[in-house]
Amino acid sequence: MELLDKLKIKPNDINLYETALSHTSYSNEHGVKSYERLEFLGDAVLELLMSDYLYKSNKYNEGEMTKIRAHYVCETANYEYSVKLGLNKYLKLGKGEEENGGRYRKAIVSDIFESFLGALYLDQGLEVVKQFFNKHIVPIIENHEVDFFDDYKSALQEFVQTGKRSLEYKLISETGPSHNRKFTVEVIIGGIVYGTGEAHSKKAAEQNAAKDALKKAQKGDLLWEEHMK
Repeated sequence: MELLDKLKIKPNDINLYETALSHTSYSNEHGVKSYERLEFLGDAVLELLMSDYLYKSNKYNEGEMTKIRAHYVCETANYEYSVKLGLNKYLKLGKGEEENGGRYRKAIVSDIFESFLGALYLDQGLEVVKQFFNKHIVPIIENHEVDFFDDYKSALQEFVQTGKRSLEYKLISETGPSHNRKFTVEVIIGGIVYGTGEAHSKKAAEQNAAKDALKKAQKGDLLWEEHMK
């Protein structure tokens, strides 16, 4: 299989991977198994690997790990992982689903990432899946190649509640002509500036400031760690 060659995986049972990429619409038309059971297994494997990664980073307390894991093990994140790996290019769909854009449907593309992990686990074992996760998924997270947060302000608020700190957004400057204003905002936690954001609206600048603070949290910024204790 071309996909496995690209990912440098030598399968023991190629049928597992064929099943992992078979949508129910395809299985109904061709009388083969769909990816649904493998998706169930892969979901558990992914949660274990992400939990292990966050725990061993030694950057976060229990509450923070739970919240971060929820962001990195979700439909949006799984969709991004799947697209990065090119899994959707090899997805097998029924004729109707293919015509209706199923190859790019978020829920389906997200599912096959989990089903693929489930197949890899059954075929190669947990240690190989962990190596795959560390090689392909951890860099996406650590290099912030894609963003999984839809609402940075809400995500930051959850972090702050964990540390029981005050949080406020302060408008620092407002520049440019009226038709093209530029706003600069700082996010202040416990009296300390943790992030700065710029945008053409105050709300967007606040989101960018929260995003900046979250990036520091995810990287284990010393200032963050000291004052979140």
